[in-house]
Amino acid sequence: MPAAPSATDSPAASWRDRLRNSGFAKSFSTLFSRQAALDEDFLEELETTLLIADVGVAATTIIIDDLRQRIARNEFNDARGLLDALRGELIALLVPVAEPLNIYTGAKPFVILTVGVNGVGKTTTIGKLARRYLDERKSIMLAAGDTFRAAAVEQLKTWGERNGVHVAAQTSGADPAAVIYDALQTAKARDVDLLIADTAGRLHTQQGLMDELGKVRRVLGKIDPTAPHEVLQVIDGTTGQNAINQVRQFQKAAGVSGLIVTKLDGSAKGGVIFALAREFGLPIRYVGLGEGVHDLRAFDPYAFVDALLPDSLVAR
Repeated sequence: MPAAPSATDSPAASWRDRLRNSGFAKSFSTLFSRQAALDEDFLEELETTLLIADVGVAATTIIIDDLRQRIARNEFNDARGLLDALRGELIALLVPVAEPLNIYTGAKPFVILTVGVNGVGKTTTIGKLARRYLDERKSIMLAAGDTFRAAAVEQLKTWGERNGVHVAAQTSGADPAAVIYDALQTAKARDVDLLIADTAGRLHTQQGLMDELGKVRRVLGKIDPTAPHEVLQVIDGTTGQNAINQVRQFQKAAGVSGLIVTKLDGSAKGGVIFALAREFGLPIRYVGLGEGVHDLRAFDPYAFVDALLPDSLVAR
């Protein structure tokens, strides 16, 4: 069950406080703590560090090739200059995908369908999303569409109780499409601003379960041809390159329109965000930086990159 909100849920903790223990931050701190010459050996070490941090081959190749050319042009000649250039490269990869979720489109209710595999923190993320929009004075309803796992329904109900939000739910094993269809009907009747629907934490390799997501989309369209208005896929930041395969499959099944990357404060290396940005160009709506209810942050590429790199060496 989700932890109850507490005083530690304050949003005051900085991005650096949350991300300094990530694999990315630690490895780069080690690499740039040495006074190494900016030669091919150093670039190879940097390339290896980026790959180990889950940045991905495509994004890493772009970064290293560009830095190599800039070194040849004598644009910088020490670690501080290279690190600042690296910062610019990383931010440039992320700025195009840093697009906040806009629910103020005139659709009422605005329907968010959340998808993702088991264990990524999907249901907890829904609870945190609800809290965010409640703080913005929006009326909200949740739909317990993960009917394959009884604990998921109860977990969502717990979040609903804590947030004072109605959760539309049926018995365990009910048809998820029917649950979400009924929830949308109720939300429209109650003039609710936002409906957030949970779905089963299916594996992206299970075609039958993936097909069901298409069914959910179709039945929503019978009530509102424009629904769902956002399909958010929740990604576990610790899964590394496997996240690429997950997004590829969910895009086909559900038409993913935005990403939430969770668990970046723990054992995540952090680099998968760059790989996702380079591979798909999908908006990264939010990132999870901790367990607190306010630790679901709107994605800020500048704050994110600066939290990963050694602050003492980056020239601002």
